[in-house]
Amino acid sequence: VRHDTYYAAHVMTPLLSAPGEKMAAVQDAPMELDSEKETKPEILSDGTSNLSGNTASGTLSSPPLTAGGAPKQEDQQTLIAVLQFLRRNKLTESVDILRREACLEDQEDSQTLDGSGGGKGDGDGGDANSLLSRVSIASAAAPQSTLTPIPVKSEYDQPDVSVVLSAYSQQGDPSLYQVYYTGLKNFIESVLDCHRAELSQLFYPLFVHMYLELVYNNHETKAKAFFEKFSGDQECYYQDDLQILCGLTKKEHLKGNEALLDFRTSRFVLRISRDSYQLLKRHLQERHNNQIWNIIQEHLYIDIFDGMPRSKSQIDSMSGSFAGETRREVNKAKVFYGLLKEPEIEVPLDDEDDEAENEEGKPKKKKTKKDSMGSKSKKQDPNAPQQNRIPLPELKDSDKLDKIMYMKESTKRIRLGPENLPSICFYSFLNAYQGLTAVDFTDDSSLLAGGFADSTVRVWSATPKKLRKVKSAAELNLIDKESDDVLERIMDEKTASESKNLYGHSGPVYGVSFSPDRNYLLSSSEDGTVRLWSLQTFTCLVGYKGHNYPVWDTHFSPFGYYFVSGGHDRVARLWATDHYQPLRIFAGHLADVTCTRFHPNSNYVVTGSTDRTIRLWDVLNGNCVRFFTGHKGPIHSLAFSPNGKFLASGSTDGRVLLWDIGHGLMIGELKGHTDTIYALKFSRDGEILASGSMDNTVRLWDSMKAFDDMETDDFTAATGHIPLPDNSQELLLGMYHSKSTPVTHLHFTRRNLLLAAGAYNSQ
Repeated sequence: VRHDTYYAAHVMTPLLSAPGEKMAAVQDAPMELDSEKETKPEILSDGTSNLSGNTASGTLSSPPLTAGGAPKQEDQQTLIAVLQFLRRNKLTESVDILRREACLEDQEDSQTLDGSGGGKGDGDGGDANSLLSRVSIASAAAPQSTLTPIPVKSEYDQPDVSVVLSAYSQQGDPSLYQVYYTGLKNFIESVLDCHRAELSQLFYPLFVHMYLELVYNNHETKAKAFFEKFSGDQECYYQDDLQILCGLTKKEHLKGNEALLDFRTSRFVLRISRDSYQLLKRHLQERHNNQIWNIIQEHLYIDIFDGMPRSKSQIDSMSGSFAGETRREVNKAKVFYGLLKEPEIEVPLDDEDDEAENEEGKPKKKKTKKDSMGSKSKKQDPNAPQQNRIPLPELKDSDKLDKIMYMKESTKRIRLGPENLPSICFYSFLNAYQGLTAVDFTDDSSLLAGGFADSTVRVWSATPKKLRKVKSAAELNLIDKESDDVLERIMDEKTASESKNLYGHSGPVYGVSFSPDRNYLLSSSEDGTVRLWSLQTFTCLVGYKGHNYPVWDTHFSPFGYYFVSGGHDRVARLWATDHYQPLRIFAGHLADVTCTRFHPNSNYVVTGSTDRTIRLWDVLNGNCVRFFTGHKGPIHSLAFSPNGKFLASGSTDGRVLLWDIGHGLMIGELKGHTDTIYALKFSRDGEILASGSMDNTVRLWDSMKAFDDMETDDFTAATGHIPLPDNSQELLLGMYHSKSTPVTHLHFTRRNLLLAAGAYNSQ
């Protein structure tokens, strides 16, 4: 792939509908997107079709028309409003074209276009009653379909462009909103327990949209009364959203509110069993509850599955996000989660190994162990992407030397498990009056970096070896470049110190990340930039400007060269160190992107957001290939398992959720923390998962048991979910308290020693 092809940033929003875009309301029946808008206000009475307004048999493939070929009444009012707008702007040619296309040429005087309301027809009857009768005639003529029209409200008699284009136009008598909602609530509370949990999911989205509709139409008193009466019925994990909602009391408050705009334009997803759905449909049909029906049509997406209804605990485990649950079809894309084939590098035995083996008088076995490890890396993972799927940097000689060191360290790695827990070394930042906001370790654990609220970045040496700068250009010219120790000679001993300060940001530093080769450091800040620092000269090399608001996190690819950033502008950006513009823009989250991580094979990027969702993005094409919901608060930590198959996520809700990347399902829930989880890390062999929290504890979990307990047959379930065992206490291997230090970062060394870091809180 040529470098110049990357300059075109790809903006992908594969899971969200653009404002005004129509999507199917349920999944179990075919849908014609063009006709959905026209079938919207009709409730089906035959008990076989879905809430999208389509017939179950699909016999009516064209938009529903009256017997005379004209659109039905609601659509005709819409057309009249559009024609009115065109005529006001003197677009007569467009008016003629639209009238011909909409079959309105034979109804020149059917309705006035000056906003005076509906008039008489052309002999077939132009009033609302005759229009309804013609809809009934057309419906009766269609085989296997009995459409029951909803009476047209008087508000439609005064068509206006602002009403047509508004998402919250008046749909009914505002004094009856409480009656509508109470009726649905009483119905749901009266059904069997097995259906009640599923249908209760309707309460929150209906409550929000009905409240916003009242506010939008200037019914402030009725909106306040509606909020006070029903806000207490909502689930506890929506309380933060309700706090924001209660401050929106006037129509002016709704304008410019991004969160509200997203809620209005994206469909709230509900996953309901077919039996529960049939109960809901029958109730709406019998009660003619048009207000509830219209909101379901406009703003909800009902994902129907066959099988037993889900329990309250199953629903709660997947609910809580800003836009409902995940649609089942979203997570069916192929994901290459396997690891790339390791390069073939021979690992020589060093002198220490030879001497140690000779002194003990034992045969040299380490050579065999290293060979076996090398042969293991030569096997191609069937789930791995092609080596050249995305262009990766070639290994330099220094990278190969580091690989050799890594392999040698791996032979001395401690095998962890329930009976063999890791030791934990805690780095406490004392007197951090600047406010520690980010921490990172190098892969070999030799360097430690911290980002602070006073806009500085500080780098420490975690070994006795001090940090040194490269000599000046004049001094470098005097060095013998052919000498064996040239790399040592270029360093200036006069600059040796235990730490270095990096200045350049103009706001708090919220994210830091070392490059795999330890030559560079990334930092992201409130000032909207990501800076690349040289660890040879300890100076800023590049300032990447693309985000318009604070950048909350940044992370280097495991292979270097690429890095990802996420911020308050609700997008994540993929960069390359030698490009000043982003290569990809991952758009789709409904709120801030708070944390980012690369997949071990570098082909995917995962992002967590304050919209309480997690998305996995394909680096190759920018598509969102996995969409996970279940957290009840903003996500602040993410970690891939070493084999790339699983993902762990932590949130302000104090829960760690485990995800299967290949199947796109939640497979575990680890409960125990009492505050935000800011750090997650798998051990080098994936046996242990460590979590660090603001509750001043580090917890160790048996991740292998959590993964092994899941039956493979469970993944084939058509319901899109599997039963989650409540076994957090069984999986908890250890809990370790700090005196008064929240855990900001966790890192396993190459020998599986666990390093933790945080700022001591003296208050």
